[in-house]
Amino acid sequence: MAEPMLEVKDLHAYYGKSHVLHGVDLNVGRGEIVSLLGRNGVGRSTTVKTVMGLVTGAGSVRFKGEEVLGLKAYEIAHKGLGYVPENRDIFPTLTVEQNLILGLKGKTAGRWSIDDMYGMFPRLKERQHTQAGVLSGGEQQMLTLCRTLMGDPDLIMIDEPTEGLAPKIVEQVAQYLKELERRGISILLVEQKLAIALDISQRVYVMGHGHIVFEGSPADLRANAQVRKEWLEV
Repeated sequence: MAEPMLEVKDLHAYYGKSHVLHGVDLNVGRGEIVSLLGRNGVGRSTTVKTVMGLVTGAGSVRFKGEEVLGLKAYEIAHKGLGYVPENRDIFPTLTVEQNLILGLKGKTAGRWSIDDMYGMFPRLKERQHTQAGVLSGGEQQMLTLCRTLMGDPDLIMIDEPTEGLAPKIVEQVAQYLKELERRGISILLVEQKLAIALDISQRVYVMGHGHIVFEGSPADLRANAQVRKEWLEV
C-alpha cells in the first residue's frame, strides 16, 4: 500500500444505546481510491461520518499521522480531509458559483480554482448563475463534489455519489473520480454499485453488521463469490 493518509483502527460508534460500529479497521494510502462496500444499514455512512467528527466515536482515526478522533468536523476539514455527503448538501437558494465560493477555507489560493471546476464539469459553467436548488441530481452531485474540492483537501470521503443517477451520469461521475486520482487526491468511496467500485479502486473493503468482513484488491473480490453472495448481493 502507498504511504498512509488515513488510518482507522478499532473504531466504534453509537446512536443512543445502539452499538453501530464494532471495531472498524481500514486505511487509505496517498493517491489511492479505496471503496467501502456493503448493503444499506451495515454502517458504511456511519463510518465516514465518525471519521469526519459528525458522529461520536471511540478508537483511533489518524489523518496524515495525526490523531483527529474527537476533533470538531470543521477542525478536521481544515487539516485537509474533505467529505461529500450522500444528501448533496448544497445551498439551494444560492447560485452554483456562490456555492463554490463558500467552499473556500481561507483567502489563500489552493490547488483548485473555480475555473478548474468549470473545466472538469462544463455543465456547471453553463449553470453558474442558476440557483443550485433547481439543478438535476447529477448536477447537484457535481456541485457538492466541487464545493468540497474548493477547500483544497488532500483526501475526500464521498458517500454514495451515484445514488439515484442515470447510468450515463454514473459513468461520468466515475471518470471524474479517476481524474481526481490523477491529480493526486486520495479518495474513500462509499458505494453500492459494485462494477464502478471494482473499476476505479485500487483496494476495496466490504462491510457487514458494523465491521469489516473483507479487504483486498478488486481482483480478489471478483474471485470471491462467497463474500459477494453473503455480503453484497441483494
